[in-house]
Amino acid sequence: MTENRESLSERESKRILERVSREAESGARSTVDHAVQRARDHVSDADVDQRDPIEYWGTRIGRVLGIVVAVGLIVWLTILVVKGG
Repeated sequence: MTENRESLSERESKRILERVSREAESGARSTVDHAVQRARDHVSDADVDQRDPIEYWGTRIGRVLGIVVAVGLIVWLTILVVKGG
């Protein structure tokens, strides 16, 4: 009787672990895929009206400046940390 109960408990535990593994794998993959697609669309200006040249170039310039500022801040912070303040 005890062996049977342990066997049932073991099978149930394996089933739960397999289910959690499947759900975690599929959920993480879709979240990562979604984030990558959003980043790709953002960088490639897919969300900008291509017929409006002001919006198109303004968006491009703004995004490039944002990247330059972010890289500059990272470099500045790295130098600050390395030199010790």
